Amino acid sequence: MKKGKSYRGLLTRKRDGFMGEKQIILPLKLLKKTIVNDPFLNNLYITLIGYFPKATFHYRERRWGCEDNILFYCLDGKGWYENKDGYREIKANEFVILPATNKYLRYGADAKDPWTLCWVHFCGNQLSHFNNVYSLNQFLTPTLLSPDEKRIQLWEEMYNTLEMGYSISNLSYANFCLYHFVASFIFPNNGFSKFPVKNDNIITQAIKYMRDNLHEQLSVNYLANKFNYSDSHFSNLFHKQTGISPIDYFIQMKMQKACQLLDFTDAKIKDVAISVGFQDPYYFTRIFRKFIGTSPTEYRLTKKG
Repeated sequence: MKKGKSYRGLLTRKRDGFMGEKQIILPLKLLKKTIVNDPFLNNLYITLIGYFPKATFHYRERRWGCEDNILFYCLDGKGWYENKDGYREIKANEFVILPATNKYLRYGADAKDPWTLCWVHFCGNQLSHFNNVYSLNQFLTPTLLSPDEKRIQLWEEMYNTLEMGYSISNLSYANFCLYHFVASFIFPNNGFSKFPVKNDNIITQAIKYMRDNLHEQLSVNYLANKFNYSDSHFSNLFHKQTGISPIDYFIQMKMQKACQLLDFTDAKIKDVAISVGFQDPYYFTRIFRKFIGTSPTEYRLTKKG
């Protein structure tokens, strides 16, 4: 296929916002605080993770490349990418790994048969070494894989863990899964092991309850009573398991959801605020800046491209 053919029939270009889409962008402030300076976690770590089903008109242009590696796994349909070396089509059950670069890059869905895509961006202090040792340039050519549900389960392990909040244990677990997930592509014949089963303890139940009630204002007293604990005992247990207080954890989850709404919808800031339980948009903006490091308006302008 000739260079530039990817645009034919592509009358509308859409960066994000697909029915059933999932995406988590790890806030830069969070990465700097908890991962970048950690000598163990900072070797390789997730920066973005997402899933786009039947992503009609999906298109992304990166004029100055991307400082992360990007792994695309096409589950159905077709897509494409183009870099300085030319244009390549990606079909169902194929993957590519685009190494970090400062060169022009663009990619998108096929106009007639748009891809269903799961993807992950990952970065780290050892990224260049990793790319060289495992010759990741070989995966610039789309590579066919036999379908394996366990590979998708690994992606879900990472996404679902991060969706449960940014505790140090969640960040560590998700990033350990990243190694296994990437290894399943670059060493496809080495097989899988069974996944560990997490205990569904009281704190996990509380976190799930928080996730399902992000539009509410939940107090420590309310959560403690719901799970039949005293306020102090519940807070101590929560802090011991997650490393932060219940309220800070709940606010982090609200901010994660707010980021998704800012990424995937055109909702007004005040409506995003209400969706995550803040009636006052000015207070929401203040909290958002505290946890994410920028205002909601600035985030929307910078993070989507």
